[in-house]
Amino acid sequence: MGKFVIKTAKDGQHYFNLKADNGQTILTSEMYTSKSACNNGIESVKTNASNDARYERLTSSNGKPYFVLKALNGQIIGNSEIYESTTSRDAGIESVKKNAPNATVMEE
Repeated sequence: MGKFVIKTAKDGQHYFNLKADNGQTILTSEMYTSKSACNNGIESVKTNASNDARYERLTSSNGKPYFVLKALNGQIIGNSEIYESTTSRDAGIESVKKNAPNATVMEE
């Protein structure tokens, strides 16, 4: 089962990483000013992860694929890593769909 790991940045803001079973980070959040807002972001990922329409498949400036997960209001709630291929990116999306809904939450 996947897990959300909440972290605090040097400036005191909070963010989370969604990690797959193997420990690999598959989604990273935006920065939040409070821990409660960060937890709301996690709930939004859990809610939206299974809806394929919430994923925007993009190409970085260096031509490599990645994705963002958006909430119903269009706000980005998570970004993927940069992938080497669209096949890898699509596998990353499937991993978020699989891991996010029942992922545990922990703080680091």
